[in-house]
Amino acid sequence: MNLPKVVADLVETQNSFDSVAYANCFSETAVVFDEGKTHNGKKEIERWIADSNERYKATIKPVGFEEKETESLLMAETSGNFPGSPIVLTYHMEIADGLIQSLKVTG
Repeated sequence: MNLPKVVADLVETQNSFDSVAYANCFSETAVVFDEGKTHNGKKEIERWIADSNERYKATIKPVGFEEKETESLLMAETSGNFPGSPIVLTYHMEIADGLIQSLKVTG
């Protein structure tokens, strides 16, 4: 599967539980929507993913990728320490200048 560099980097850093490198995939003003919460800015995103990594130990395996007009969709089998694992989640991303501007994770 041919993924844009920042998406491939996001997958790699998630699977190695590297929250600093994960956050570096985002712009300084990026926004993440996950589990009913909003996380604003790179530092908050780093804290969110570090906490998520500690709680869930989730890894992702891309199963599909689609680019639309303003949005990129990564469908990934997500496995970890949470009920219903594994599950296919969709990562809705807006990407600009090689960085993720927004990410929304849906089931």
